[in-house]
Amino acid sequence: MTALKIGSKGYRVKELQRLLNILPDGDFGPMTDKAVREYQQDNSLIVDGIVGAKTWTALQTAKNPYTLQQIHDVVTSKGYKWFNDLNIVGIRNSDTDDLVTNRYDDLITVAEKIGKDWHFYIWKATTDPGLYWIDNPINSNGGTAILVPDQYLGVYKIDKHNGKYNALCQRNGKVQVYRDGNKDDVYDYDTNTIQSGYFGINIHRSSAYKPTNYINKYSAGCQVFQDPDDFDDFMDICYKIAERSGNKFTYTLIESKDIKPNE
Repeated sequence: MTALKIGSKGYRVKELQRLLNILPDGDFGPMTDKAVREYQQDNSLIVDGIVGAKTWTALQTAKNPYTLQQIHDVVTSKGYKWFNDLNIVGIRNSDTDDLVTNRYDDLITVAEKIGKDWHFYIWKATTDPGLYWIDNPINSNGGTAILVPDQYLGVYKIDKHNGKYNALCQRNGKVQVYRDGNKDDVYDYDTNTIQSGYFGINIHRSSAYKPTNYINKYSAGCQVFQDPDDFDDFMDICYKIAERSGNKFTYTLIESKDIKPNE
């Protein structure tokens, strides 16, 4: 991997800073160097202020709720494809008893291969619609859309979400959704209601300015990042992959109950 050190900039530095619990400004300066050296000292690593493969792996394993290996194992165990450059995997929280929490209590993960090494990112998000659209379904005949856990091969592309800003949009193929129309503030994952089609289930952000505490109108079934800075970092990765491999992306949605704990 390309090591991070004094002078490095960009979304990988921001992710490093988040893992170190310091201001994520994307600029590897003296404060980041000090935090890296302290972390290396505390974890019996070579203290050089350089974030190579060992320091990066140690940070991610210690700070993230899941590891890349755990996500890889779920994806492949379900017979889904694991790509050799980029894997976008949403994790729906199974511990909410299907209640509409109206909170960003799910995750979106990215496994990105740079050279021979994998880099793994986890961001807070929702994979479910917010309370407003559960109580006020757009589709009055069927109910609000909830994306069915599955792998959606090549379905997404970089395009304008609602004609306003670039996001990953469902333009290239169909997805499956449950329909929840009974307004009881419980997500109904009823297989009898499943529909397949072009529903505009995009991957986008909430507010453009700051993280939001509640989903409310930000999702009517879309996969939505809580923090706009996280979303910007996600899109930076997508732009890079699109330039190299084309504007076509796969999204896989799994459930946290399927993730085996680390041994």
